[in-house]
Amino acid sequence: MEHYINKSSAEGLKMTDQKTYDVAIIGYGPVGCTAANLLGQMGLNVVVVERDPDIYARARAISTDEEVVRIWQQVGLADRLNADMQPGRGANFVDANGVPFVKLLPTPRGNGHPPQQFIYQPALEKVLREGVDRFPNVTTLLEHECLRLVPKGDSVELMLADLTTDEFRRVRASYVIAADGGSSATRAQLGVGFGGRTYGERWIVIDTKVLKEWPGHDRLRFHCNPERPTVDCPTPLGHHRWEFPVRDEEDEKDLLHEDAIWNVLRGQGITPENVKILGYACYSHHVRFADRWRVGRVFLAGDAAHAMPPWIGQGMCAGVRDVANLCWKLNAVLNGSLPESVLDTYQSERLPHVKEVTNRAVKTGKLIIQRNKFRAAARNHIFRTASKVPYFLTWLRDHRWIPDAHYQEGLLARNGNGAVGWLIPQPRVFDEKGDSVRLDDVIGNRWTVLQTGRASEHPDWRAAGVPVLEVTQAGSTPRADSIVDSEGTLNAWLTTKGASAVVVRPDGFIYAGAGDGQPLPPPPAGFKS
Repeated sequence: MEHYINKSSAEGLKMTDQKTYDVAIIGYGPVGCTAANLLGQMGLNVVVVERDPDIYARARAISTDEEVVRIWQQVGLADRLNADMQPGRGANFVDANGVPFVKLLPTPRGNGHPPQQFIYQPALEKVLREGVDRFPNVTTLLEHECLRLVPKGDSVELMLADLTTDEFRRVRASYVIAADGGSSATRAQLGVGFGGRTYGERWIVIDTKVLKEWPGHDRLRFHCNPERPTVDCPTPLGHHRWEFPVRDEEDEKDLLHEDAIWNVLRGQGITPENVKILGYACYSHHVRFADRWRVGRVFLAGDAAHAMPPWIGQGMCAGVRDVANLCWKLNAVLNGSLPESVLDTYQSERLPHVKEVTNRAVKTGKLIIQRNKFRAAARNHIFRTASKVPYFLTWLRDHRWIPDAHYQEGLLARNGNGAVGWLIPQPRVFDEKGDSVRLDDVIGNRWTVLQTGRASEHPDWRAAGVPVLEVTQAGSTPRADSIVDSEGTLNAWLTTKGASAVVVRPDGFIYAGAGDGQPLPPPPAGFKS
């Protein structure tokens, strides 16, 4: 529902005193929660605005990956979240008889966490919100709706309605992150287009509580049955999910009751002895991108900026990656260490990756939803045959599953070095005390120069106050100005990229790199440590 505020409608309502914040976050799902944790840890004054009184009870996102858990590691929540997750055992694509014709196994990419994990979203959000509660500099306004955004010079004024009282409230923020979902009211207020495609096929999603396990209960299976394609997905903490499309000749209303749901589950061999139905709903799949992710001091993130089908489990993940890219830049601008123009690199860095992820999700969906039984039979035969060819499954995983984290343009020093734009791996290393720790726990959340030798001084970066650490070989003695590459991962990766020195941004991406005998490019214009 849209709300319009004018002077006459506001008469008689109490208007609380206006407060000013560094950043306002609209929306308190996983993306908004992640942003609040990141900004809260950075010490910024943040306000979160959320319509609902509590965590949404129905699970929506079902999986995450190692890069996203690495982002949550930045705010000290990775180990707690990992405890509630279920490591994936690959994706099985099975025919109408339940016989696999191809299987994709997740392969670690060196980020220090399991490559694929299933989540139960309400439990994940609970941990993320508890993380936000650690920061007294973050204010959460539940049951509040943002009715209007008004630019006010070097800030944005938010007109808020307290949905539990008859009060209005004004707050100001230097910047706003709108993470208020695919039907984002903020995006609509800004007049930003949301072009793309909504698929005509509607999908029923069933959430259940496991009562008695069955063979394969812990496997992700895409039942590629032309008669009734179905997704069969484990979720942790004793839950399980199924999804299936509404056929053209069916009315979704006829499927949204327990008798119809049980008909589908029994077709999968599931009985009331196995699960208890917790809920079900009907959704459409979308491929959409906002025309602009930045309007002045307001930024769109997550589903407010883009929407994709769920086939490779990256909808929520893409939003978490968005705010990981944006939040450190907002902090840098607010503390004066980078000029405001750096904020223009948010969309230019993130959009290509989101588009590639979306493209892969669409292609995977087409593989699953083939309705022509003759084409489906040909598909099964082709994939079974190709799976016997060496490296085919590796190629399939690399070109149809999650693409590598890599920026091709943006806040990067383009001097031809192969490391630039890539997310640095995160092995375990020995710190100066000789303790085995994850790399980000040594260098995370700050600019850092890493080098494989001690010959170069990198005066421009040292003068800017950026620490320079030597990456030493396994067996080296820990020192204050070094990290010991105990697994050999960093040295091998740097060698592969042709770099003996790199500048790592606070988000783990490589700003600049240089080979032996080459100087590092200088810090970006306007940089201050």
